[in-house]
Amino acid sequence: MYPFIHIGPLTLGTYGLMVAIGLICAFFVLRADFARRRISADAEAIIGITGLSGLAGSRLYHLLETPADFFANPWPQLFSTMGFAFFGAVIGGFLALLYLARRFKMPALLMLDAASPAGALGYGIGRIGCLISGDGDYGIPTSLPWGMSFPNGIVPTTERVHPTPIYEFLIAVVIFWILWRLGARTLKTHAPNGIVFAAYLVLTGIARYLIEIIRINPRSFYGLTNAQAASVVSIVAGVILFTYLRRAPKTT
Repeated sequence: MYPFIHIGPLTLGTYGLMVAIGLICAFFVLRADFARRRISADAEAIIGITGLSGLAGSRLYHLLETPADFFANPWPQLFSTMGFAFFGAVIGGFLALLYLARRFKMPALLMLDAASPAGALGYGIGRIGCLISGDGDYGIPTSLPWGMSFPNGIVPTTERVHPTPIYEFLIAVVIFWILWRLGARTLKTHAPNGIVFAAYLVLTGIARYLIEIIRINPRSFYGLTNAQAASVVSIVAGVILFTYLRRAPKTT
């Protein structure tokens, strides 16, 4: 594993590098989605603001998962480069997109629809950063032939474990493809705004719930990890939104 890349006096964290690449890819997807929807908005600014908000939300969510540890020594943890949570990124990005929708005078659900495929792909690419850096996002021990060890990772292990970042990357690519195709279909059928976002909530919730089964995370709510509990909320929210939108009039 390569947690850091050293180029002369410059040291780059591989996780941060892959997050940056993920944001760049998300930008191109968002710009393409705006083009097919004939939306005139600044994709660069939207990705930049949403990405930063997502990272801030991800970090804060991770810290508040163990509030006693955080408040015992908050400042070093707050500015650490380790420890991020997916659903914190979703919440932070969601709030930023609501603000940006208002800023660019767009319906909020339209903005969320356009951003969903980009968000799915960007997240998946960022997960490769977890793999390369060996930051502890791997799964439980396994005897499967593709099991991996991370002896030189940020959170090292010599056991062969499930490389869950690879699983999440592959799942994220599939979700991206589904959302992109669904976006094309909703445009063709003039479906109400929000269908793609509802699918994003359901699909990412299911994916994360299943991945957590083989992740090494403490259990909290009724035997669920914090991420699984958040996944259930995401799935329910997506189903409720989809049910509501089915009764809404089609766009023109």
